Amino acid sequence: MSSESDQRDSLRVPFILRVDYPDHRSFSDATENLSKGGLFIQTDWKAEVGAFVPLSLSFPGLLDPVEIVGRVAWVRTEQAGGRGAGVGIAVDSENHRKHLERLLTIEAHPPAGPQAPPAGGFRVLIVEDNPHIIEMYSYVLKKLAANELKGTVPLEVHFAPDGHNALNQLMASPFNLVMTDLYMPVMDGFQLLEKIRAEPTLAKMPVVAISAGGRDAQERALKLGVDIYLRKPVKFAEVLETVKQLLRIK
Repeated sequence: MSSESDQRDSLRVPFILRVDYPDHRSFSDATENLSKGGLFIQTDWKAEVGAFVPLSLSFPGLLDPVEIVGRVAWVRTEQAGGRGAGVGIAVDSENHRKHLERLLTIEAHPPAGPQAPPAGGFRVLIVEDNPHIIEMYSYVLKKLAANELKGTVPLEVHFAPDGHNALNQLMASPFNLVMTDLYMPVMDGFQLLEKIRAEPTLAKMPVVAISAGGRDAQERALKLGVDIYLRKPVKFAEVLETVKQLLRIK
C-alpha cells in the first residue's frame, strides 16, 4: 500500500466537489483532492481502515452526482499547522476509476452552462460579523474580478453583519450568491437559510456556508439547503473555486 505522503502527492485539484454518503449517513463533506485512483476527504467522520464506503460526488447546479464505491486506505488525525483530520479513499474498481477520470477532465472541458455573465455583472452578499474574515473573503473576490473576470465584468460585494440585515438586502435587490457564517447575532445563518429556501424569489439562490461549527452544524445546514459547506479555517483556494463554480465562472 502506498504511504499517505505518496497518495497525497498524486492528488489533483480541479474543483471543489460535494461528497455525500448514500449509505444512510445524513451528512456531507467537500473535497478538493481528487486523483485517478481515489480522493482525500477532510472530515471528522470516524472511518475504519479497510471499510468500503459508497460515495456520491457532485457539484450542485453544475455536475450530476457520480456514484462510486471506495475503500478507506488511511486515516489522518487532526494535526498542527492547520492540517485537519480526514480519510484517504482508494477506488479499486476499474469502472469506478473511469468515473474519476471523467471528473478530472471537467477542469479542461466543463459541463455546458451559462456562458455570459448576468446583465450588470455579479452581486455577492457576504454575511459575516468578523471583520478579519470579511477582509479575507473580499480579497478572494477582488482577485476573482481581476483575474478570471479580467476586470471586464462588474462584481459587486455587499456585506451584512447578521441574517436579519442580509434578508432585508436580499428582498430589496437581486443577488447571485450568498456566502454566510452560521453563528451570528440577531438572526443566525440557520434561520437565514431557512428563510431563503422558503421564499419563492430566493429559493434557488446559491448559498455557501463557511463555519467553524462541527458535524451537527454541517448536517443541519445541509438539511436546510446550503449548496456547499466549507469549514473554517478555510483555504483561499477553497473559497475561490467554490465561488467560481457557483457563479459558473471559468
